[in-house]
Amino acid sequence: MLRFISVIVAVLALAVAPVAAQQATDGPLNVVATFSILGDFAKNIGGERVSVTMLVGPNSDTHVYTPTPSDAKRITDAKLVIVNGLGLEGWLPRLVKSSGSRAVTIVATKGIATRKIEDGHGHDHGPGNADPHAWQSVVNAKTYVTNVRDALMAADPAGADAYRANAAAYLAKLDVLDREIREAVAKIPPGRRSVISTHDAFGYFAAAYGIKFIAPQGVSTESEPSARDVAAIITQIKKQKIPAVFLENVSDPRLMRRIAAETGANIGGTLYSDSLTDEKGPAPTYIDMVRHNIKALTSALSS
Repeated sequence: MLRFISVIVAVLALAVAPVAAQQATDGPLNVVATFSILGDFAKNIGGERVSVTMLVGPNSDTHVYTPTPSDAKRITDAKLVIVNGLGLEGWLPRLVKSSGSRAVTIVATKGIATRKIEDGHGHDHGPGNADPHAWQSVVNAKTYVTNVRDALMAADPAGADAYRANAAAYLAKLDVLDREIREAVAKIPPGRRSVISTHDAFGYFAAAYGIKFIAPQGVSTESEPSARDVAAIITQIKKQKIPAVFLENVSDPRLMRRIAAETGANIGGTLYSDSLTDEKGPAPTYIDMVRHNIKALTSALSS
């Protein structure tokens, strides 16, 4: 009898051992975000339960990105893929198809009231289509966060409480950030709340906070402004006495320097629109990016 019991115990131990080994090697949830801002949202909400990889890294332009073979491998290995949608990642469907990935893909802009493009400049974004830069409104960023939270909870139910708590803490920070922007803009004289930026990435910011952005390029950095467009903007700057032009970290600065030289407008610095910086830069996180931008804007427009 004792021998029989010993055999049963040994068999059960062998049966349980692979399960225990599997649990020990599971590790963090493998998440792929298409670009750095989405990656930052995922890291803040996922914490130690996720491993986040970004296809388009810091200081890189999602509009004109060309995927690499290693990107297909990242997609294949992912359990969850987070995309912006609204036409931003035009290169993504082909990449997902070539990877053969079965990862769940979620669109972080789901539920956002989109801004319609009126000028028709942007590549793959004709007149009447949605502007993809919805993260430029902090209120919209909160929708991104709740969508990412819900996707992580669905992919990893065991971590639901952690994701819920992390998201709540981050949403509180975004509420503070939104108030900071509104208070800063209120200090800018109404007649000076206009700037020139390289491409039309700040439409949601303008609608939310009341600073007007005029851009020679459309919503995509891939578009090229015509000589007529540039001449019209130079005339507009002079007529309206627009005080500042801004460079962007994902765009060639030469056009903006030319416009500044021809109009006498000050170069107000660099705005971060579609990408974060690395850890050594001024905008390594979304909150850092927004704070940098509003500081640059208020500094240029208030004086």
